[in-house]
Amino acid sequence: MTLLDDPHDESGADALDRAFLALADPVRRSIVATLSRGPATVNELAAPFPITKQAVSRHIQVLETAGLITRTREGQRRPCHLDPAALERLTAWIDEYRLTAERQYRRLDALLGRLQAPSSDLSKEQS
Repeated sequence: MTLLDDPHDESGADALDRAFLALADPVRRSIVATLSRGPATVNELAAPFPITKQAVSRHIQVLETAGLITRTREGQRRPCHLDPAALERLTAWIDEYRLTAERQYRRLDALLGRLQAPSSDLSKEQS
């Protein structure tokens, strides 16, 4: 399962919801952070947590269902891998709104600059 490019598409919105829901948990965010440094097995991912390996496996399953990680088979090992493209799609979705807000703030700054300019001109004339 992957995040779709169009978050306004209903299935894309569902994928986006699953991804953000998955990232809402601190254990899952920590797993993502660990996987950002490279692949790891369930045992390796479970090591820093005071929870059972089965609980970590459930967290991994949530991340996998959300399309944020994948698992492969290498002999007896089943390492988990972060899907950077899925994170990029989340970042792109956030950036869309960040850029819109920045444009609005720049317009507001320009307007405030124009409104303040006459008052600064008056103070120069009075000096």
